Amino acid sequence: MGDSTGGMVCGHHHLYSALARGMPAPPVTPTTFLEILKQVWWRLDVALDAEMIRWSAMLGALEALESGTTAIVDHHESPNAIEGSLDVIAAACSEVGVRAVCAYGVTDRHGPEGARLGLEENERFLRAGGRGMVGVHAAFTCSDDTLDRAAGLAADLGVGVHIHVAEGDVDAGAGDRLAPLVRSDWLVVHAVHLARPLPATLAHNPRSNMNNGVGYARPRSWGGPVVLGTDGIGGDMLEEFRLGYARAREEDVTATPAEAWGWVRAGWDLVPEAARDRVRWSYDGADDPWRLAFTPGVRALDVWVAGEQVLAGGRATRVDPEEVRARAAEQARRLFARL
Repeated sequence: MGDSTGGMVCGHHHLYSALARGMPAPPVTPTTFLEILKQVWWRLDVALDAEMIRWSAMLGALEALESGTTAIVDHHESPNAIEGSLDVIAAACSEVGVRAVCAYGVTDRHGPEGARLGLEENERFLRAGGRGMVGVHAAFTCSDDTLDRAAGLAADLGVGVHIHVAEGDVDAGAGDRLAPLVRSDWLVVHAVHLARPLPATLAHNPRSNMNNGVGYARPRSWGGPVVLGTDGIGGDMLEEFRLGYARAREEDVTATPAEAWGWVRAGWDLVPEAARDRVRWSYDGADDPWRLAFTPGVRALDVWVAGEQVLAGGRATRVDPEEVRARAAEQARRLFARL
């Protein structure tokens, strides 16, 4: 019998991207970060509808659970299916047995009306008792007025803002724009090209940063808390931990697995209940970051969330994994047809 730990926390996810695997190639091969957004992700999010959102979230939550992740901090965008989208995601995660902290990414990319609807979705969900933050896509896709309104709404509701910051050089000026607004309860994502410090938690996404070729965020130099996220590339936080450590080690040979494991543990500050969840792993060294960093293939065998066993012998207990994958595949085909 392997060691047990608390549940892993994915500090930044895009559950809607679970359907993206196998999507058609973009019409033009992107060569910059902004082109990747325009040719891939901004084409995908406008094609989403409620049924796609539901099964994408179900699949993403299932895969997270199977990886020992019991809490997901999600950032969502579906410009043509905004109202109620956060309820759909929260319900899907709950059905699987995974905790979710939801946010809708407000943006001016679709005009003032799109920004208004995004703000309203955040407010509606949070005032109705949903667990979440106020989402903002990124400073470079928002007017100063939209940023002010989002920050004001978050302050009024007593929650933080979940926002991409300086992921690419196109958003390098985000720090100056956000400095008058940011608070310690904000979740700042990426910060690769951030030119000044911000007093917030950093969500570090090493795999995504490498995949998009945007550079290295140097999380060891961040002045505040650092959590690990996947930016939508699954929910396996042990895998992200190993990659995060290796990337830090490449930058500085004095980096240690214990430092990277601290980013995993900091996820419990975002979702404290996850620390009280239990995950039994297939490996006896699951509580030792120095061993975990060099041991691939460690699997979650059993998971308990709030005292309920939601994974037994590697299989979800609340949902039928085969059905979830089949229904998600159906929705992926619908999505691909639209693309």
